[in-house]
Amino acid sequence: MRPLPTVLSAAFALVAAIPALAAAPGAAAPGFTINDTAGKPVSLADYRGKYVVLEWTNPECPFVQKHYVSRNMQGLQREWGARDVVWLSINSTSANHGEFKTGDEMANWMRAQGASPKATLIDGTSATGRAYGAKTTPHMFVVDPTGKLIYNGAIDDKRSSNPADAKSANNYVRAALTEATAGRPVTVASTAPYGCSVKY
Repeated sequence: MRPLPTVLSAAFALVAAIPALAAAPGAAAPGFTINDTAGKPVSLADYRGKYVVLEWTNPECPFVQKHYVSRNMQGLQREWGARDVVWLSINSTSANHGEFKTGDEMANWMRAQGASPKATLIDGTSATGRAYGAKTTPHMFVVDPTGKLIYNGAIDDKRSSNPADAKSANNYVRAALTEATAGRPVTVASTAPYGCSVKY
């Protein structure tokens, strides 16, 4: 994959510096009901009592592509799904935007990546993205079994679109889940997300 032009890289970096204000660690995670790719309603409340990862995604974004080309995202989905953590991928691209994907399009893309989230959700009104203050794709949140947010931010500390960087990165989502599921406080509960802007 070719590196992004300097101007685009600077623009993405600026977006990544904007903190998500709506959903801070320690607060209750905003509730939602969104249709999955098959049109079935999925609610956060359905998974009360479990750890839940929310992954904001957009197949058009080079930063999302980084984590799927490298198999990093799929690896996390499998690793934690096997430990009964619920993984929900959310596309909050507005239905009026040129990058909007239908349920079928998102399902086909996820299938082609070998992805295995519990569900892929189409937030075409962008209401849930706005409720969480999701800024970028990817932007990651972790919700504990009581419904409280325990992590909000970047997937890792390698703020690039280069797939090769994923392997050597410090993965904040894995770290948060490892600590929380072992009954320990999350050491790094908030970071600035990086990636493409959510297409509201």
